[in-house]
Amino acid sequence: MTVQQQTATTPTVLVYEEDPGFPPRVNMPVPHPVPQLDTQPFPTAIADPAPQPDGAGPGTEAFRYWVAADALSRAAQTWGPLVPTGTQWHQTVGRALTAHLNAGIDLNAYYDRKGLWFFRSTVAGVTVAACESPEVVAHETGHAVLDALRPQLFNAASAETAGLHEGFGDISALLSSLRLEPLRIAVLAETQSDLELSSRVSRMAEQLGAAIRQGHPNAVDPDCLRNMSNSFFYRDPVHLPPSGPANTLSSEPHSFSRVFSGAFLKIVAGIFRQQDLQDQAGLARAAEIAGQLLVDAVVAAPVVSAYYAQVAGHMIAADQRRNGGKYGPSLRSAFVRHGILSLEAATAITEPEVARRGAGMAEATPGGSDEAGLTAVTVHGAGYGITQPLTLSAPSQERRFGIASSDPAGGSVRPADPEQVATSYLEDLFRRGRVHVPQEHRTATAFVDDSPSRLKTHEIIPSSTGEGLALVRRCFD
Repeated sequence: MTVQQQTATTPTVLVYEEDPGFPPRVNMPVPHPVPQLDTQPFPTAIADPAPQPDGAGPGTEAFRYWVAADALSRAAQTWGPLVPTGTQWHQTVGRALTAHLNAGIDLNAYYDRKGLWFFRSTVAGVTVAACESPEVVAHETGHAVLDALRPQLFNAASAETAGLHEGFGDISALLSSLRLEPLRIAVLAETQSDLELSSRVSRMAEQLGAAIRQGHPNAVDPDCLRNMSNSFFYRDPVHLPPSGPANTLSSEPHSFSRVFSGAFLKIVAGIFRQQDLQDQAGLARAAEIAGQLLVDAVVAAPVVSAYYAQVAGHMIAADQRRNGGKYGPSLRSAFVRHGILSLEAATAITEPEVARRGAGMAEATPGGSDEAGLTAVTVHGAGYGITQPLTLSAPSQERRFGIASSDPAGGSVRPADPEQVATSYLEDLFRRGRVHVPQEHRTATAFVDDSPSRLKTHEIIPSSTGEGLALVRRCFD
């Protein structure tokens, strides 16, 4: 059968392969085979009935359905071959991760352990539907994949674990895009094979970013929501402001995520430079290698206060185990350039050190208890306008590698203790208005932000122990 005959007999739908952009729409839809959602180990579904694959174009609900379905399928196929055998969605998700494509009016999307929720809004006469961006869909799917690998991160009171979650989402969008040969060819031409440069795959959610920029000009990057091509250097989030303009680093998870995602883009670029073939096939291989090392690392790395450094160290260790350390120079360079590892730390993860600690890493398995590696820290609720003592889940596992991130002044940053990490995170959540506190748990002087436009990612509920209250996460948006 010829390619033309196969195309003619295979049912296709029109989809966007990359973000649709803001008016004028610069990215045209292309035909793809009808996506298969029920793929293992990450089956997905869409709450709405599947429309006929009749070639519906942009602006229609059928088109939005197929764009979302195509992106869901591609994200699941990106991560499925990389995760350990037996990995499955978090138990609260159910058998399939279900996407809801019209969840309400907002410029947002989120994952909440029940499914994926995509919102839409009309801005400057243009309907911006989050589900119409493959990058947004793949980002949110990335949250669910990481939750399947390390559920402990969901409720961890830590800016670094939250930042890693957001970074993993952007990495999910990047790797999903790089599964497509046309995009690999295009980005190599756009960057002249220097993948560290800003490109169509490094710029996340151009359309959503442009829409947000209409009302909040400094809240996002000038040409997208976030750009993985960046030079943000690590700072201990305990000492960062809770929020700030897009050109500065803050402890807000989306902002802080750029330190890790920026390093990851450089890792893909470095591994690509080491491939025998400097073509689209070599880029596909580089993306797969980088993704595998990241999966290995997040499964094995202990949940600690200085989490970025541990994940980085475990990526280097995974490369030594899988590839004999072939890509170590690219990994070390990227992590040092972004300050995730100090110079001392980058050189400390030697082959003998990995061998000595290898048994613990070999025993690491995905999933596990939501509380594993977390320690309950209780704070006085009155200081937050809450009527009872409040319990937080602080990251407190033992570090496998004695490494740390870089101090901009030189040397290594001494990691903050788990209680300080957790209380700093709590304060930042309140300062950003991200915590829902029921009226019955508020003191007379409570200062809770009840603005309906501010999504509450966390809430205060009665503690499972029956004593006091607890902070729990609702969603990653």
